[in-house]
Amino acid sequence: MATHTLGEWPHLGYVGSRLDRASLRRGEAEAMLADPHARACLVAGDSLVLKRRPGMGEGKGAFEALFPLGEAVALGGRTGEACLLGLDGETPHFVLPLHAAALAVLAEREDLFVTDLRSIAVQELVSADEIGQLATAKAMIAWHARRSFCSNCGERLVVGEAGWRRECPHCGSQHFPRTDPVVIMLTVDGDECLLGRSARFAPGMWSCLAGFVEPGETFEQAVRRETMEETGVATGAVRYLASQPWPFPMSVMIGFHAQGASRAITVDPNEIEAARWFHRDEVRLLLDRTHPDGLIAPPPMAIAHHLIRAFVEGRDPPAG
Repeated sequence: MATHTLGEWPHLGYVGSRLDRASLRRGEAEAMLADPHARACLVAGDSLVLKRRPGMGEGKGAFEALFPLGEAVALGGRTGEACLLGLDGETPHFVLPLHAAALAVLAEREDLFVTDLRSIAVQELVSADEIGQLATAKAMIAWHARRSFCSNCGERLVVGEAGWRRECPHCGSQHFPRTDPVVIMLTVDGDECLLGRSARFAPGMWSCLAGFVEPGETFEQAVRRETMEETGVATGAVRYLASQPWPFPMSVMIGFHAQGASRAITVDPNEIEAARWFHRDEVRLLLDRTHPDGLIAPPPMAIAHHLIRAFVEGRDPPAG
């Protein structure tokens, strides 16, 4: 099988954190928040606050996401709902929720930059290690925002285990963050692969099919079901390639290649707006964004890019 090498393999977004999650030490949150070396990032809904690196301009690696904890608090971060991201050696890293009203003030400061996590990843504004931490940070703040009251009795919950648990003082229920598994797959038949297009995609973008895993379903079954539902294409063998945290709000993307077992396409318009088979050589043009019709693949930070690239180059992505 011919390969079409595009050069050095790009970094997969949100997977670079080197922190020790320190799950067995989450009961030490109070002492860790008192650590003079502690650091924290700031999240308000979909927005994050970055600090500009002097002399670095606006491009790749020009910002940092972690502040000394005292500085993060001075900027408006709330330690009462702090969540421990993990330990860098013995230095604790936290995420602090920030009230949305504070963002407008911070956005006016020249030394700060307020943006969203997707833009940070696409533009590689911070290091891979920091963006991996931000994926956890955003997901956890989103979970806390949706889990203020007990689903069992309605009482207001309190924060426990360094932000990794919410507890009900009335009925004793404990609530833990959950991650929703999503399969994302590229169906392959010889030198062609099946790509789809959603109405919410950027103009000209084609990508892999994807869908949530249902209760009682294996990942492989979800791949086959979602592909059939969205395009009417049957699939056979399913092979795992890679996974990616996807904090929008709290998912993990589990990436596969599937062997096509039929060719005819019948699109479900409630799921996607179009699907078609692409030859390997045409897909390469989507990846390097030189297609004559302006068609493109997802950016390198997305797992879909890596699944498509693996097909084009005939090699698996590097281990995450």
